[in-house]
Amino acid sequence: METALIVEDSPTQRGILTGYLQELGINVVIANSGEEALVKIAATQPDLIVLDVVLPGRSGFEICRDLKNQEKTKKIPIIICSTKDSEMDKFWGLKQGANAYLAKPIDQEEFVRTVKQLING
Repeated sequence: METALIVEDSPTQRGILTGYLQELGINVVIANSGEEALVKIAATQPDLIVLDVVLPGRSGFEICRDLKNQEKTKKIPIIICSTKDSEMDKFWGLKQGANAYLAKPIDQEEFVRTVKQLING
């Protein structure tokens, strides 16, 4: 069974994303901040990371860039989900190494399709 790490500080968004992933049969691990995410990634080696941009401490952009620059984590697919949805935000997120950038509110069909593409790749 695949494992996804959701890095999201909003309990409502966390709940929505968790539900979508669990419907796909994916095990979910939660982190509320970038720092907590790094600890959980080291412990669980997730198959997928769903990452918010606006987080306490370090931004999702920074976390994404760091993960994509490390040998142990660079192949883990990352979906950035953010309310920051300008073309520049999307460009910047993908430039940091994200595999996909989805704007909130998340469209369930688009999210599920993206997750399936990245996990089954």
